[in-house]
Amino acid sequence: MKSRMIRYRDSSLSLLALAICVVPAHAAEVTLVGLIGSKAIVVIDGGAPRTLSPGKKTAEGVLLLGTEKDAASFEIDGRKTILRMGHAYSAASAGRQSITLNADARGHFITTGSINGGSVRFLVDTGATLVSLAASEAKRLGINYLQGVRGRIQTANGVATAYRVKLDTVRIGDITINNVDAVVGENDAMGVSLLGMSFLNRMEMKRDGQSMTLTRRF
Repeated sequence: MKSRMIRYRDSSLSLLALAICVVPAHAAEVTLVGLIGSKAIVVIDGGAPRTLSPGKKTAEGVLLLGTEKDAASFEIDGRKTILRMGHAYSAASAGRQSITLNADARGHFITTGSINGGSVRFLVDTGATLVSLAASEAKRLGINYLQGVRGRIQTANGVATAYRVKLDTVRIGDITINNVDAVVGENDAMGVSLLGMSFLNRMEMKRDGQSMTLTRRF
């Protein structure tokens, strides 16, 4: 009887060890670094770049669902997420809306997002009080800025007429903020819209070298 009990315990330990061995790994961070046709190039947990094909799932639980012009759809640890070029998924903030941006050669954080559903190229600017865009961009997005509050703003090219407006939605990555204050300047010299503090003050901002993570606070 005693010997059978010992063998039973040994067998249980073996099964436990086997169960531990087959527990799948989970990705802590996934960054989209490139797109080649329907394939995506990703960096998982700081490792070497890997090329994924649609339907291919890695040992870390990263599944490529599909690609588009400048983004790719993934299922990561059972969660569906869309990453744009240079953006990252972080498991630490998976339950909250979050995005990681990488600085360009000049140290600027530039990303593609949307205003009221229309695609916009943003420059993260903590020195800008409001989200700022040029009049031509506002017209393209269908924003009737002339109904906003008229004023004057100081720009790099001097003082310009501007209109304060309210944007229905501003989105970057998985983060969507509603009712965002913005300013539309009649100086069309702006080559990029500014993602100012009317958006950023609702984020937790974490800078780590050449990367910046924005996580929605409210």
